[in-house]
Amino acid sequence: MTAVATWPGRAESWLDERGKGAWIAAMVLGFIVFWPIGLAILAYMIWGKGMFGKSCAARSRATAYGNFRSSGNSAFDSYKSETLKRLEDEQEAFASFLERLRAAKDKTEFDAFMDERARKRAEDQRQATSGE
Repeated sequence: MTAVATWPGRAESWLDERGKGAWIAAMVLGFIVFWPIGLAILAYMIWGKGMFGKSCAARSRATAYGNFRSSGNSAFDSYKSETLKRLEDEQEAFASFLERLRAAKDKTEFDAFMDERARKRAEDQRQATSGE
């Protein structure tokens, strides 16, 4: 009796480990096999799992930071979170630096274009006045 009662929990855990794509595949297969099964999985995904709510956003952030799980050692976890925060800040600062660098390069190129254009216009005016 316990094996029958726990198989939905094991199936849910198995699908959770594989992510949102596995849930969607299970739903599609459920629709193919017998449409009420697919409908039940869809309803569970929307209302039971909070598939489109904050839990998925938190899960994707956790995945982006290497599945931040507690190691059981609070000092190490604190060090890890501080290091990740510092690296995130450095990444933002570097992105800002690159943006300023690109803007400076664009300005330099634009100024060079405008100077060349002004020189060409002045030269054309000199030729027009000397040729008349």
